[in-house]
Amino acid sequence: MVRRIDVTGAGGVRLAAWEFGDPPKTDEVSRAPGVLLLHGLMGRASHWASTARWLSERHRAVALDQRGHGQSDKPPEAAYTREAYVEDAEAALEQLGLGPAVLIGHAMGALTAWQLAAKRPDLVSGLIICDMRASALGAASQREWEDWFKAWPVPFATLADVRKWFGEDDPWVERPNPSRGEFYAEVMHESADGWRPVFEPAQMLKSRQTWVYDAHWEELAQVRCPALVVRGLDGELGRAESQEMVRVLPNGQYAEVADAGHLVHYDQPDAWRGAIEPFLDGVLTP
Repeated sequence: MVRRIDVTGAGGVRLAAWEFGDPPKTDEVSRAPGVLLLHGLMGRASHWASTARWLSERHRAVALDQRGHGQSDKPPEAAYTREAYVEDAEAALEQLGLGPAVLIGHAMGALTAWQLAAKRPDLVSGLIICDMRASALGAASQREWEDWFKAWPVPFATLADVRKWFGEDDPWVERPNPSRGEFYAEVMHESADGWRPVFEPAQMLKSRQTWVYDAHWEELAQVRCPALVVRGLDGELGRAESQEMVRVLPNGQYAEVADAGHLVHYDQPDAWRGAIEPFLDGVLTP
């Protein structure tokens, strides 16, 4: 069962939130521990479907299409700032009645999660950070992303072409990675001339430029709830930095997933579950 719930985000932007399992019975809603799942840049709520389904067996798990992503609104005049993304997640927690909830974030979604945890500790009971760096990435990183978007051979003729390019032919792929191809196939839609992303690359770059030039250690140190930092061994978050993040977090823990890259929860869903479930059992006990 997949259920959509509309949320009003910062500045009136309409956001789509999703439950991928049977929601708790009416008399259990107030007792079911809440979980909000936040995808990364270019992602969408459905990337969390597998995680949300097993979470929904015991918890009320909701995944959010963030502004500019998935089926949420993508107004060109809207703010794509850190503040807007954080306020959107804050609004989702309040309007859905999820808080205090555990936030599970991947990449950009993880940054949003820990910034919200620092801002509103009353709304956040636990935090899982999946493969997101706290250090500044810099101008060179932003230029690389600009060039990368320009290299996409859009429109793609078929979804098979999408899977092949992102899983094999993309210069950023070191070795064939079918799960990466599937990940990007999930964010394409069919248009008159072929398959194109559901997001606007310019909005993605605008969103990204609001965090790449700054470090985010200060907000990390302000997170008071239990927090788990998870990295894939072949991901973008290095072991040294991830362990420093755990040290900076007042109540931090560490986990890593073998044979996984940046898309940890997509590369190795069973190992991902094994890495985070003990933490969740500790903080989500009703």
